[in-house]
Amino acid sequence: MPSDPPPDKITTEQVAHVAHLARLEVTPQEQEMFAEQLSDVLAYGREMNALDLDDVSPTSHPLPLSNVLREDVVGEVSNREEVLAEAPEAESDKFCVPPVLEAN
Repeated sequence: MPSDPPPDKITTEQVAHVAHLARLEVTPQEQEMFAEQLSDVLAYGREMNALDLDDVSPTSHPLPLSNVLREDVVGEVSNREEVLAEAPEAESDKFCVPPVLEAN
């Protein structure tokens, strides 16, 4: 079953309805602004759908990328005691940090 095409314009009533569902307070001026902006987005989408892309292969990025990783080379290793001596607090050869989550 084919779906209906999207509307040409988004109405302020539609903006108000979606804002209500999202529990957002939107002024009448904002409703008009959002309706116009969303209508522009739909128009742009229609322009994209009208393009002939039969000879265009799918891509994950608009620009060609190459591997930018460097070779994994073992370098100089820091002395554990010296590094831990610079830490604000260390215990049992580990950094001590404040808890991020509260315990329940």
